[in-house]
Amino acid sequence: MRFVALFVSVALLLPTPSRAEGLEGLERLIAAWLNSPHGDYHSTSFTYWNEQGAVPENCAICHSETGFMDYLGVGGLTAGQVDHPGTINTVIGCASCHTEEAHKLDTVTFPSGVEVSGLGASATCMVCHQGRQSSDQVAARTDGKADDEISEELAFLNIHYAASAATMLGSEARPGYQYQGRNYAGRFMHVPGADTCVACHEPHSTSVETEGCLACHRGVDELRDIRTQHVDFAGTGDRSGGIHSEIVGLQEQLLEAIRLYAEEIAGMPIAYAGSFPYFFADPEGAGTLAEDQITRENRYQSWTPRLLKAAYNYQVALKDPGGYVHNPRYMLQILHDSLADLAEVLELDVSHISRP
Repeated sequence: MRFVALFVSVALLLPTPSRAEGLEGLERLIAAWLNSPHGDYHSTSFTYWNEQGAVPENCAICHSETGFMDYLGVGGLTAGQVDHPGTINTVIGCASCHTEEAHKLDTVTFPSGVEVSGLGASATCMVCHQGRQSSDQVAARTDGKADDEISEELAFLNIHYAASAATMLGSEARPGYQYQGRNYAGRFMHVPGADTCVACHEPHSTSVETEGCLACHRGVDELRDIRTQHVDFAGTGDRSGGIHSEIVGLQEQLLEAIRLYAEEIAGMPIAYAGSFPYFFADPEGAGTLAEDQITRENRYQSWTPRLLKAAYNYQVALKDPGGYVHNPRYMLQILHDSLADLAEVLELDVSHISRP
C-alpha cells in the first residue's frame, strides 16, 4: 500500500496530458529515490530511534518525513519549527519536497543565526545539509577562557555530517571556526547553471551529474582531479593532483598537529575515530585506538580553547567529503589557519603551507 500511495501522489503532480508517458518516468524516479540515501529505509539515519518509538523533535526535521513536514508548516502547523516527535521509519520521501509549502520555501536559517534568502529549489536541501554548529557556537563556548588552559566546561562540538550547504556559503554561513583578524571566502560562485544544489545533484538519486563538470574541466577523468588553483597549498611539493589532494594534505598535517598539541600542551594524547564522539583519550599516544577505547566513557576531555577550535575545523573539513567542490578556498583557509594557530605554541614549522 505504501508504494501504491506513493505512485498515486506523485503521479498527480505530473503534467497532463502526458500521464501515461509520465508513469514510465515516475517508475525510474522512484527507483532512483529508493536507491538514494533519502529513500533508504534501513539506514541508521531513519532507524536509530526505533527502540524509542519516535524521533526527538531536535532530530525529526531531517530524520523523518513527518518532522520535515512539521518544519515546513504542512497542515497548518507552525512553519520554521518542529513541535512534535517524528515518526520512526519515515524516510525523506516525495511529500518532503513536493508540497506547496516546500515549493514556496526560499529562506533558510543556519546554525550561526544567519538567514539566507533567494535559495529557490535549493532551499529544501539546505534545511538539513547545514550542520548543527558554526563558528559562533565555538566562539561562545571558548570566549573568556585562556587559550591553552584545560577547561572542564569544554567538550567537543560536532558540526554533524554532510554540511555541504553551509560549506558552499562559506563565511556567509560560518560553518568553520573563523579566527579573528582573518578574511574567509564567502559563497562559492560557480558558473551559472552549476551553482545550486539541484544543478549538480540529481534530486531523486542525489548522484552528481559529472558529465557537465568534465565537459568544462577537460583533461581529467575524475572530479577529484579538477584543479583551477595551482599553488602548493599543503606544501608537499606535489601539485600533480586536484585541489582535493591539497585539502587532504592539510587535513593530515592538522591531525598530526592536534595530536602533538594534546600531548605537549594539554598533557593527554588524543586520537580520532570515525564514530561519535570522534576524539578519544589515547594515553599511550599510539594514534590508533582499540575497539574498547572507542566509547563515550573514553571521550577526550582535556580540551583547551585552542585545541577545540582546531579539532572542530578538522571535523568540518572531514565531514564534508565534497568540500573540494562545494567551496575549496574556504576549506583550505580554515585548515591553514588552524595549523597556524597551533604553531604559535608548538615547535611546528608551517612556512611551507600557503593560504589562498
